[in-house]
Amino acid sequence: MSQLFSPAKLGELTLENRIVVAPMCQYSAQWGFPTDWHMIHLGNLGLSGASLLILEATAVEPEGRISDKDLGIWDDEHAQALRPVVEAIRRYSPVKLGIQLGHAGRKASSNLPWLGGDELGAEQGGWQTVAPSALPFGDRHPPQALSLERISEIKSAFVAAAKRAVASGFELIEVHAAHGYLLHQFLSPLSNQRDDNYGGSLENRLRLVLEIFSEIRAAIDKKIAVGVRISATDWVNGGWDTEQSIVLAKQLEMLGCDYIHVSSGGLSPEQQIPVSPNYQVPLAQKVREAVKTPVMAVGLITEPEQAEAIIATGQADFIALARGILYDPRWPWHAAAKLGATIKVAPQYLRCEPHNLRGLFK
Repeated sequence: MSQLFSPAKLGELTLENRIVVAPMCQYSAQWGFPTDWHMIHLGNLGLSGASLLILEATAVEPEGRISDKDLGIWDDEHAQALRPVVEAIRRYSPVKLGIQLGHAGRKASSNLPWLGGDELGAEQGGWQTVAPSALPFGDRHPPQALSLERISEIKSAFVAAAKRAVASGFELIEVHAAHGYLLHQFLSPLSNQRDDNYGGSLENRLRLVLEIFSEIRAAIDKKIAVGVRISATDWVNGGWDTEQSIVLAKQLEMLGCDYIHVSSGGLSPEQQIPVSPNYQVPLAQKVREAVKTPVMAVGLITEPEQAEAIIATGQADFIALARGILYDPRWPWHAAAKLGATIKVAPQYLRCEPHNLRGLFK
């Protein structure tokens, strides 16, 4: 039996296979609200055959948006607007639905990627960014160092956003502590040079992520899975690294974290990433060897045999797909065909089963 297509659990959430659609920003919202693009895009991915679909980084407050077109959930009206999207997908697909909650910190107020992604000026509708310390990302304007009062407000914003997400019908919450955004900025000594309880020692730099996770976990029903996405390394000497990530993973495990989603980079323009197939899988494997918490691997995993080997050899428990599933939204179907597995599809699509692969669909 294919290990990639074996069932597994994230906390109390049961998934039919080990294929996850990773969060991917679409930069297509209007003041945080989903648009028709989200219905079309997410509906398409919801029919992919993956067992879990995680929505893009969704801002917990307006200042936390990467761009002015980011999805948001800082208001109850955002939750109400997301609910029809969730209900439409659930009506036609067995896929489980999650949402990633984030804050961009010093990487906020950016233009759209296809317009260059540069910092927005005030004349373009940009806003003052915030961070642990007043250290800019590259050649951008310095962010405003967060006061203890603002840190407390952001923690509350994450918890309120998680409650709204549950009210919208999501079955999983992912806390975004990766890719150089605010929570990653607190973790890394390259961006966090505070001298209070949120900076300096590793214990202090972990504090905000652990507090946010704990408060979200305490605030929502246990049946809702809660995980954390991390960048396992900054790929910069003297920065956040795998050893520190393992300490964080162990702390999260003790707090009841349901999974850890292992990515890398994004914090510094000086990063040197050795990009190649499976380049982040060894990072996921190191975390998995240190904890019993399920681990997701992501990054240039493109072939079914490649994904199967990662699961079968215990390097990770789940495979998260991003650009690969944008390119091939039926990747799980094709993987099932190659690996001799079966996969559940909408009955409207049963007629497309290849005549020489009877039994592929269920």
